[in-house]
Amino acid sequence: MSKKIVVSGINLVDGGALSVYYDFLDSVIESENYKINDYIILVSQKELFKKYRDKLKIIEFPKSKKSWILRIYYEYYYFYRLSKQIKPDIWLSMHDITPNVIAKKRFVYCHNPSPFYKMPFSEIKYGWKYYAFSKFYKYLYKINIKKNTSIIVQQQWMANEFKKMFGVNKIIVAHPSISAEKINDFKYNQDNVFKFIYPSFPRVYKNFELLCEATKKLLKDNPELKFKVLVTLRGNENNYASMLLNKYKHVSNLEFIGLIDRSKLFELYGKMDCLIFISKLETWGMPISEFEFTNKKIIASKLPYAYETVGSYSNATFVDVNSVEDLEEKMKQAILTKSFKNINRQEKSSNYLYANNWKKLINIIQNYD
Repeated sequence: MSKKIVVSGINLVDGGALSVYYDFLDSVIESENYKINDYIILVSQKELFKKYRDKLKIIEFPKSKKSWILRIYYEYYYFYRLSKQIKPDIWLSMHDITPNVIAKKRFVYCHNPSPFYKMPFSEIKYGWKYYAFSKFYKYLYKINIKKNTSIIVQQQWMANEFKKMFGVNKIIVAHPSISAEKINDFKYNQDNVFKFIYPSFPRVYKNFELLCEATKKLLKDNPELKFKVLVTLRGNENNYASMLLNKYKHVSNLEFIGLIDRSKLFELYGKMDCLIFISKLETWGMPISEFEFTNKKIIASKLPYAYETVGSYSNATFVDVNSVEDLEEKMKQAILTKSFKNINRQEKSSNYLYANNWKKLINIIQNYD
């Protein structure tokens, strides 16, 4: 029997969260689930979702990103009225907040790790909004959370935290997945300059400063090595990015390339030799999953989220997120050795209801008892 499914993502306009929304919708299209069920997607900007307009009904909320007051108005008041009009069988919120709606089944996809980052007050100069998020976001998570049919998180460690923090037991662990068709035919770098890339938005917990320090030290200690490190910031994104540029712009092996869209990033992967992803906190770490398609080297954080994301991928190693020396040594190994041997290989499994791709998650949501 056909179901009416609302997917809400009015706060998603860029970055990894938007990529997750795209991947979910792409799976709806690729699996032809939209031919069986009626999908209504709620977005901030229709222009960002124009490739779906022939197959999914799109409702735009252009003011949703203007202020948190408007966001709260939509989530807790307007969507209640909208749900009474639409009468959905399923309402899936893709961005953390559990709205006040009427639906036979309700799900919320939680991917913001802010409540789990113990941000010191000394870092407030790099972004007071994120500091506030790290302290208060858990209270937004908590509102209406027990009204959901189930909570969806990306990793088992986060499921454990939600169970402990909010007392919820119905949790789906859904690993983000990316279609192989999205990845270009990768080729290895042909020149004699070894290239690293760290693709991420410059937030303080992303740990760019450690990479910059390790790059500077590797250059000083090994001037004979030919290498380059690309970081996806330009210096004008926020105070943290500005600090990084001013402090490290003299390091010749560092290249500040600015933020780039996902398709261009996939092209750039083909010219790289090694991915570095050393964030101190993530709910997944999508660049790791993307870069695994290249079969090239990965240097990741020695933390639970990274172990789970890397999984059984063999050409990877892990570093202490607080050690410049450890990262320097692993970067040197990447340049001088043929490949890494991941001795921490983990199968991607879970103690919770589990989906290892979007198609399986869609099936779980539609048939959840």
